[in-house]
Amino acid sequence: MKKHLLAAVAAATLCAALPALAQNVAVVNGKPVPKARVDALAAQLAKTGRPITPEVTDQLKDEVIAREVFMQEAQKRGLDATDDYKNQMELARQALLIRELFADYQKKNPVTDEEIKAEYDKFVAANGGKEYKARHILVADEAQAKKIIADLKKGAKFEDIAKKQSKDPGSGANGGDLDWANAASYVPEFSQAMIKLNKGQTTPEPVKTQFGYHIIRLDDVREAQLPKLEEVKPQVAQSLQQQKLAKFQEDLRKSAKVE
Repeated sequence: MKKHLLAAVAAATLCAALPALAQNVAVVNGKPVPKARVDALAAQLAKTGRPITPEVTDQLKDEVIAREVFMQEAQKRGLDATDDYKNQMELARQALLIRELFADYQKKNPVTDEEIKAEYDKFVAANGGKEYKARHILVADEAQAKKIIADLKKGAKFEDIAKKQSKDPGSGANGGDLDWANAASYVPEFSQAMIKLNKGQTTPEPVKTQFGYHIIRLDDVREAQLPKLEEVKPQVAQSLQQQKLAKFQEDLRKSAKVE
């Protein structure tokens, strides 16, 4: 009779302990380590795109157990009572809470397809039309610029002079090549002079801008080659999301009473 009673008590105790064991991955020095910690680390890892395999799960279990061991030792030494620790914890708490605030705002205020299309249309309007493939030689002195134009008329090669004399570090090494761009990409004086040229023509006089004196040659003209909406949709959506979040942050700062 006693054996049956003891067996029943043992079975009842085991059954009661099973849910608790399922909720913990281990018990370290008498303190349970919740499975929720493994789940939280797994969720963070999953966000990076890494698959959570059984092997990875085992590694995460080892990680949370090791953290518990180290944390207990730190607490034994009283490190959790220092001012530095408390300040660090407060900063971490703030960072986590702010991150949750921004994530919550973005979840409740998603960028719509209509907003993406409107932003893309603005981009097309601003960048459509013609594109120009030009070269230039930039110098600081007008007299030097006029001499270069005279040398070009005598047969000197534009690319060679650009490499040797141009003050523009970006294009000079490439023979003055500015690649394809719309006229609005340049300062007004440069653009106005460039669009008056025919293909293959060089400015007859130096063009003065805030950067110095330019000799410009127009190599080609074409209709603007713009990407399709679907090609840039993710980038446009991300940009709009950042703009929305920035406005949300600014509105909060403006509405706050700071004394």
